[in-house]
Amino acid sequence: MYLLTTLLNLLLGTGGLFQPHLLVLLLLGAKDNSLIDGGQYWRLLTAMFLHGNLIHIFFNSFALYALGPECERIYGTRRFLVLYFLAGLGGSVASYLMSPNPSVGASGAIFGLIGGLGMFFYLSRAALGEFGQAQVQSMGAIAGINLIIGFSAPGIIDNWGHMGGLVVGALVGAALAPRISVDQRFFPPMLSRTYPPWGTTATVAIGGTLVLLALLFSGA
Repeated sequence: MYLLTTLLNLLLGTGGLFQPHLLVLLLLGAKDNSLIDGGQYWRLLTAMFLHGNLIHIFFNSFALYALGPECERIYGTRRFLVLYFLAGLGGSVASYLMSPNPSVGASGAIFGLIGGLGMFFYLSRAALGEFGQAQVQSMGAIAGINLIIGFSAPGIIDNWGHMGGLVVGALVGAALAPRISVDQRFFPPMLSRTYPPWGTTATVAIGGTLVLLALLFSGA
């Protein structure tokens, strides 16, 4: 998508490799409140696949490389994809409801991975011991530092998108994360993995709530 953005920049004469023009981003699906109010709700998802410049896509790609494989190993591929896309949608909905500025980027989804990982380690902290507790603190520190950076650049960084993705990622993580416990019936004791029976229902409810929020507050 970034290559397509660059190509359109060059064809339209509006920008180059390092700084896509807003017109091109809007053409490809950036989050724009007025257009969403007009019924283009798909922008709440397509904005996740666009980036504002080369630095933007580099940092998001690096964050996905650092967090994605671990999150996918823990949740499994299907649950990972659900977590990623719902967190991205949550970030877009929060940005739509709270910020008038156009927005692009996968940051909401990536913050969702932070929330999902933090929730997994929190729920399994008893079985994982000091390692689990350290990971919870690490995820909290990563989220906190990045939010502070975001608040230091209001109007440039979509803080509402970040916070929306983080909250939705934590909620979906609570629903889909495996519960790790120590099974004492074996020697040596073994770690067992279980999933809450209400996880799928809760995840569908979260997704439905996000859609309802976007529809109910459209044009507000």
